[in-house]
Amino acid sequence: MAKTLVIVESPAKAKSLGKFLGRNYTIKASMGHVRDLPKSQFGVDENKGFKPKYITIRGKGDIIKELKSATKKADRVLLASDPDREGEAIAWHLANMLDVDENTPCRIEFNEVTKQAVQNAVKQPRPIDRDRVDAQQARRILDRLVGYNLSPLLWRKVKKGLSAGRVQSVAMRLICDREDEIQAFVPEEYWSLIAKLLKGKNSAFEAKLHKIDNKKAHIPDESSSRQIMDDLREETFEVVSVTKREKKRQPAQAFTTSSLQQDAYRKLNFTARKTMMVAQQLYEGLDMGKDGPVGLVTYIRTDSTRISETAALEAKEFITQRYGPDYAPAEVQRPAPKGRTQDAHEAIRPTSVAREPNSVKGFLTREQFKLYKLVWERFIASQMSPAVFDTTSVDISAGKYIFRVAGSIMKFAGFMQVYIEGRDDEEEGDQEGTFPALKKGEILKLRALVPKQHFTQPPPRFTDATLIKVLEEKGIGRPSTYAPIVDTILKRGYVIREKKNFYPTELGFVVVELLKKYFKDIIDVEFTAEMEEKLDGIEDGDIDWVKILDDFYTPFREMLIIAEKEIEQIQVEDEVTEEVCEQCGRNMVVKMGRFGKFLACPGFPECRNTRPLLEPTGVSCPSCSGELVLRRSKKGRKFYGCSNYPECAFVVWDQPTNRKCPECGGLTVVKDTKGKKVYRCIDKECSGKIIVQDDEDENDAAQSGERQEERLT
Repeated sequence: MAKTLVIVESPAKAKSLGKFLGRNYTIKASMGHVRDLPKSQFGVDENKGFKPKYITIRGKGDIIKELKSATKKADRVLLASDPDREGEAIAWHLANMLDVDENTPCRIEFNEVTKQAVQNAVKQPRPIDRDRVDAQQARRILDRLVGYNLSPLLWRKVKKGLSAGRVQSVAMRLICDREDEIQAFVPEEYWSLIAKLLKGKNSAFEAKLHKIDNKKAHIPDESSSRQIMDDLREETFEVVSVTKREKKRQPAQAFTTSSLQQDAYRKLNFTARKTMMVAQQLYEGLDMGKDGPVGLVTYIRTDSTRISETAALEAKEFITQRYGPDYAPAEVQRPAPKGRTQDAHEAIRPTSVAREPNSVKGFLTREQFKLYKLVWERFIASQMSPAVFDTTSVDISAGKYIFRVAGSIMKFAGFMQVYIEGRDDEEEGDQEGTFPALKKGEILKLRALVPKQHFTQPPPRFTDATLIKVLEEKGIGRPSTYAPIVDTILKRGYVIREKKNFYPTELGFVVVELLKKYFKDIIDVEFTAEMEEKLDGIEDGDIDWVKILDDFYTPFREMLIIAEKEIEQIQVEDEVTEEVCEQCGRNMVVKMGRFGKFLACPGFPECRNTRPLLEPTGVSCPSCSGELVLRRSKKGRKFYGCSNYPECAFVVWDQPTNRKCPECGGLTVVKDTKGKKVYRCIDKECSGKIIVQDDEDENDAAQSGERQEERLT
């Protein structure tokens, strides 16, 4: 029998394939890319059609030597890198280095690391797709043209060590523009009015003012609120309409890369980077005991929501047996994807629905289990029937005023039996309450009117989930780039992550403003999205990649010349503190590191002294006379410790507060849980806790609602 060499990207995948293929197959791993543009040189000849200069990646020499040796012993070579543009480029580089003819059937790809998928792929090899290779190469060279020209400019004009990328700069702009909106935001006052009503003697409920003179209710200030309350004192509250209908809620589609990163952040608190790292492990294969290595999920870099017929039928059979035929619709609705998608592979799904999360839990780490459970449940739910609700909306008239109360009762759980899509903090759920059965014409008794003051809120800061969502919606980047984008802007100190929100640093603002002024196209959202579409067009064979680069680079080079002449040296001043360096006596300054702010001596490099930046909380240490301060662990995780450390070693992970425990009077810490603040006692044996709806409720409930209610009643 002929000997076949199969080259994959990782040892984990090699181990999995070794189980699926017979003794006549040798499996080797390239450990990712083997060639790339040099780091120390520009590596692109713009005068010769943007010809790239590829070199062997440092440290890959022994791997290439091993692969060449294995190639000589094999009768054929199959290149099995990932099924996307990046994987195609890796296969092309390997073919060139190993003297494999790229026009022969040497390339295989599979969407999942399972026995059937791998064995089918081996039977259907194809030549390397040069259009895919050119699409990847064009992106790589374009990013090099931008990064290796803009970054040195920033080094000379602003600060050494900075970088500017084609896509990361747009992400920075989105964050900086949002911060500008927040800072410029002027809150506007408005009021709401709740009527506490009574049907009969005991059936009390609340209704909210909805319309005034058949127009949407708007109460601008307290005096207007009082006038409305005065008007309502003499009015009769009568039910004027009762609307009942059945409402269906459709399940979310199976995960794409973007939606997986978003829901893993919302539900599991995973960063985009962590999500992709764990998902890669699930895809490449994990040891399932006697079953050996098995890939648990399909390929994880995709913007397609397509599901194969085989997978859909398997899911339908499972749902019917587990939950009943009503939960498995005859035909699952699959909304058409928005925009252009790379539909070469499917959505992210389990390779077998029979591998329920709990059945494989013993073989997985905690993070792997959580993410696999998320993928499994989302896929099963996506193939289930919609949830059905009986909804009721009641309008109650009081003269020219209309109050409304709405509620719903779940009639059929459908997909919600398994999974409910996560929400971002700024997204509001249905504001529905419970109320008694009401009929048109019923007269209700007014118990009280409760006015409440509100202020309009600025747009929320971006989180991992919302930034990735906006990048996808605006066509910035592609599935494989979302996590690196977030990582890069954090590592460069352009933004910081505080309480899950992204805040731009002064350095971030300086760089963005400079790019806006001199390189407006580079940092323009629409221009970048259009460029992404053109680069995608290369893969379709519709566009010449050299022409795209030339059309971009000619005006970009002119911008560089102008910027070099006009930009003066920009100083980003460090924040000077009163802390004195114990080694040289200088006042220490605040610096930005990978894990946030820290104190450093301004005498660097002569003096390299650094110190943690201790942020006071104003909360006394329960163990001594010190104050609790914010600290960071070696991995960057926040915790709160005593300022008298190491004499006092008291620490707590959650934010301490000055609220005392209602049970024992001890220290409490605060957590945000589903929009509510929960203050819990740190003593595990004490059950004391305080729940507050939100800051607004906490601050003004007594001032407005309760006082007004007392005055009315």
